[in-house]
Amino acid sequence: MTNAPRSRRVVVLASGAGSTMRAVIEAARDEAYGARVVGVITDKDDAGALDIAREAGIPTAVVRLEDFESRALWDEALARTLATFDPELVLLAGFMRLLGEPSLARFGGRILNTHPALLPAYPGAHGVRDALAGGAKVTGCTVILVDAGVDTGPIVAQAAVEVLDDDTESTLHERIKEVERGLVSRTLGRMAREGWTVSGRSVRLGAPIRTP
Repeated sequence: MTNAPRSRRVVVLASGAGSTMRAVIEAARDEAYGARVVGVITDKDDAGALDIAREAGIPTAVVRLEDFESRALWDEALARTLATFDPELVLLAGFMRLLGEPSLARFGGRILNTHPALLPAYPGAHGVRDALAGGAKVTGCTVILVDAGVDTGPIVAQAAVEVLDDDTESTLHERIKEVERGLVSRTLGRMAREGWTVSGRSVRLGAPIRTP
């Protein structure tokens, strides 16, 4: 009989349907996965991710920007809410707001986000559209560690998606999202099981290489 690895505590931040989060929850049903989602936070009352979390018996919280007098107060409230779940990893899965300094200060280096392009190419809110407009033949998705910039954090993992001649923004984005769900769940699991190290812009999964 083998012992399953200890499961790291993961909190997911989401704004939408939660399809990427669902992939992680399903992967975590395997005790050997190494991570479990212990909380889901959204910035919208009607986010589909809330329904998925409740069906899975995962605690939820809603921290709406409009409930606070300033963005700074919302940033503080979000960081406090994250802290109540005591996360070891934080996953932004379709979370449509930038994280502020309070969250980065508390959880920096262990916050993951995804982007629907092969960074550093085509950062920003329209990565799929920009790749099409730029004539890219190959695009894809990227998992990064979040920093204070927009899609500027160190790259953890990437997967390529071919751009077809008849692709529209919608069709290409759907194929990217299919690949992205698998990439995120695999990458999160590896980080939970094996750990990771960051050296400058380089992220290495697994134990650090020891030199004599």
